[in-house]
Amino acid sequence: MVAAEPIAPPTIDAQAPIDAPGLHNLVAFHADVWSGSVPEGDAGFDTLKSLGVRTILSVDGALPDLERARARSMRYVHLPIGYDGFDDARKVELARAVRDLPRPIYIHCHHGKHRSAGASAAIAVSLGWLTPAQAAARMKVSGTAAGYTGLWQCTAKAAPLTAAVIDAARADFPERTVPSSLVAAMVEIDEVHDRLKLAQKSGWRAPPDHPDLAPLADAGRLADLYRLLDDDAQLKDVPESQRATVREWLVREGLAAVRLEGLMEAMDASAPDRAALNLRADASLALLGASCKACHQQHRD
Repeated sequence: MVAAEPIAPPTIDAQAPIDAPGLHNLVAFHADVWSGSVPEGDAGFDTLKSLGVRTILSVDGALPDLERARARSMRYVHLPIGYDGFDDARKVELARAVRDLPRPIYIHCHHGKHRSAGASAAIAVSLGWLTPAQAAARMKVSGTAAGYTGLWQCTAKAAPLTAAVIDAARADFPERTVPSSLVAAMVEIDEVHDRLKLAQKSGWRAPPDHPDLAPLADAGRLADLYRLLDDDAQLKDVPESQRATVREWLVREGLAAVRLEGLMEAMDASAPDRAALNLRADASLALLGASCKACHQQHRD
């Protein structure tokens, strides 16, 4: 373990995120509650240690790196949320975790732009630190894309919670929240892929007969699912002889899903080359579909 160079922590009035060794998009939502990206290797955890972080709260779907956190005497809590937002029960759990656990607290998702910012904003409103408008302004500093409407709505609808309401939430904060099964995750991948195909038919927008669809959120969820499955605990039911092949497929599909997510974000930013982005997204989804079919034929069908 190497001591990281001390950096100044993010401040609540900063109008740009901070990047540091192994960390990206650090933004303050309170004096000692910060949002950002997943810590990358030893560098990221060393930076958190140099900042004095005592609790790491992951809202990402992927499983946390407990060993690196424990080696630096930091507690990990894993309360994942979706790109499409989260329900009131999860909001109160998050508020209790931030209210009760040792600070400074670092809240992260994968990129540190969307889910961690949305969760931090709703928490800040729930604990009476910020108004919804002030919290939304901090989300803009984080770079939360407009297309993640569910996250923005969670912040807009948030209001200060009473101590009694927060006290009723669970206090046995899990270090890891493991999905039910590999099969369940694969079923969700198929469902997300089907929703993306519907959006594709409408030029990568929510179709008129399905206004509830959110292509950007679905692309992010797809990338999240592939990251989640690339873990020994998730592949334990895959025969040993097939595990390396399946893991290679998961990594390849995950990278393709990340590219599709990036294209969706560019579209959401009203890029002038929308037609070109549509064609690239079409190609990315076609590759994902072909690879899924090939994997099913080899390992499932």
